[in-house]
Amino acid sequence: MPNQNDRAGLKKTSFLCSLKKSLNPTVIKLGTISFFGDVASEMLYPITPLFLTGVLGASMASMGFIEGVAEAVSALLKIYAAHWSDRLAKRKPFIVAGYILSSLAKPLTGFAQIWPHVLLARSMDRVGKGLRTAPRDALLSDSVEVSQRGTAFGWHRLMDTLGATVGPLLAILLLTLHPNNLRDIFYWAFIPGLITIAIVLSIKEPSKLQKSKNNWENPFKAWRKFPTQFKTYMMAWGLFNLGNSSDVFLLMKAKAVGFSTIWVILLYCIYNLVYALSSPLFGQLSDRIERKKVLTIGLMIYAAVYLGFAQVHVKWHFWILFIIYGLYMGATEGVGKALAVDFSPKEFKATGIGILGAVTGLCAILSSSIAGIVWDQMGSAWTFYLGALFSVLAIFVLFKVSSFKKAEL
Repeated sequence: MPNQNDRAGLKKTSFLCSLKKSLNPTVIKLGTISFFGDVASEMLYPITPLFLTGVLGASMASMGFIEGVAEAVSALLKIYAAHWSDRLAKRKPFIVAGYILSSLAKPLTGFAQIWPHVLLARSMDRVGKGLRTAPRDALLSDSVEVSQRGTAFGWHRLMDTLGATVGPLLAILLLTLHPNNLRDIFYWAFIPGLITIAIVLSIKEPSKLQKSKNNWENPFKAWRKFPTQFKTYMMAWGLFNLGNSSDVFLLMKAKAVGFSTIWVILLYCIYNLVYALSSPLFGQLSDRIERKKVLTIGLMIYAAVYLGFAQVHVKWHFWILFIIYGLYMGATEGVGKALAVDFSPKEFKATGIGILGAVTGLCAILSSSIAGIVWDQMGSAWTFYLGALFSVLAIFVLFKVSSFKKAEL
């Protein structure tokens, strides 16, 4: 009978074998694209709220409004681009166009003189994200077997989030070389964006996709073709995202208790590193046990961490909370997308992911805008209490989602 060390070795071997099987050339390229794409984006993400409030003089409410509107633009495009991708049986054109727009938006932000300029550039960036995200994730799903889906999405999250770790470190390097010059970082972010475009042009379309007879229909009509379990899942996901405001509020909370700009960025790097390393583990776990259970664990972690952020005032506590927050992301981001694909009809994989993104983004209009107003009027603690409350409500709805059976595909 195998001892504990033998069992641990078998689990490790099983994980590595599963990861190796899912790493075909398309999956590797998509992961590399996301790595450089996030290097570009995340060089800017932790400094954008500091740029808005410190350089342009924007209020927290204005910052929340920018995040909400930008994500809403992305959300609306996600569902249309996703459904169009399914109808045309094409993924690459949407992915290429999306990364080009997002890359161009980076240096434009650096030219901003007032916060509405940032709103326009940020919206352009989110247009790119809206065009590419669902077709890219559908292509990822098309490239692997069902039994490897969670692992593939976990790998993709790993590469994506490693980029989100490297990006802020590059921002720190640039700030060290040119202190108090935030604008130049927006210009430097264009370089990894160009690398992303070069790689995405080499992607090949999957040959097994068949073009639908109907080239176009209102994507919202496709909602009727999705099963009840998908719709219930979207209800739970929507409830959660009503309280899931932008991460910039976490960074501003750290800034409010006295962290310098560089230390705020380092906190963000630690969070992204934990997120990156835990994503493939949670993804592979979701291939072995019920995916809904892994997602539920992630939402529980989120609620606990947000309660912590509501109360924390000691600097070293922030390190612990950001580390645990990375575990929440590892257990929800890739797993949540894989679960959406699980519950989607075969011919509407991208549409299913698009609906997931649309629900996320549309709720972001309210969550980030309300979070900024609540922060200004009632204090930061209530912003985080609100997030924890909606996470708990989402968990109760998620319990009503019936289990996914691979045989149903």
